[in-house]
Amino acid sequence: MAYADQDGMSRNRLVSVIIVILLHAFLGYALVTGLAYDAVTAIKEKMTVVDVKEEEPPEEEEPPPEPEKQIEPPVVSPPPLVKTVTPPPQITTVATPPPSITVVPTAAPPAPAAPPPPPPPAGPTADAKPRGSVGNWANTNDYPSRALQQEREGVTGFRVTIGTDGRVIDCSITSSSGHPDLDAATCTNVKRRARFEPAVRNGEKVQGSYANKIRWEIPK
Repeated sequence: MAYADQDGMSRNRLVSVIIVILLHAFLGYALVTGLAYDAVTAIKEKMTVVDVKEEEPPEEEEPPPEPEKQIEPPVVSPPPLVKTVTPPPQITTVATPPPSITVVPTAAPPAPAAPPPPPPPAGPTADAKPRGSVGNWANTNDYPSRALQQEREGVTGFRVTIGTDGRVIDCSITSSSGHPDLDAATCTNVKRRARFEPAVRNGEKVQGSYANKIRWEIPK
């Protein structure tokens, strides 16, 4: 059995060597004749028996995302201040001095003239004066009957306004006797009986005034 197997193996080797020699001869012929590409392709198809799949490399884990970097705002600096240099004003010198001013003193204005003195009065000046006796302006017959019956007495002061004709224009009581009827009788009798020399101002007759008192007494 061992010999039989060795003979079979020798035959197989011989056959394999012959096949290899034939393949090399065929390949050489194919290369010469230009059929190498088709022959190689056919040989590859015959010789490829088992497809060996290469193991795919394990997938690499994706690295964690990097944290976002905070973008700092750009620093904006103001433009540099540009200082403008103003040229100094030009000073022009004048060779000739300005003409001098001559001050001429002026005389002081004359003092105002004094006002003229008032003119002298044109005529005499006098107050009103009664004509005749003042006691005749009122008498016992002028005594009010009621006051006489009641035996009332008193002194009445009066003031009269005198016109330019010497007559009494108005009469007013300056001090009362305490009895209205005696006061009223005073003005009534003075207006009726009193006569005056009118007042005079600068030679002309003007209105004047006169004041006096009347005593009312019951005769004994």
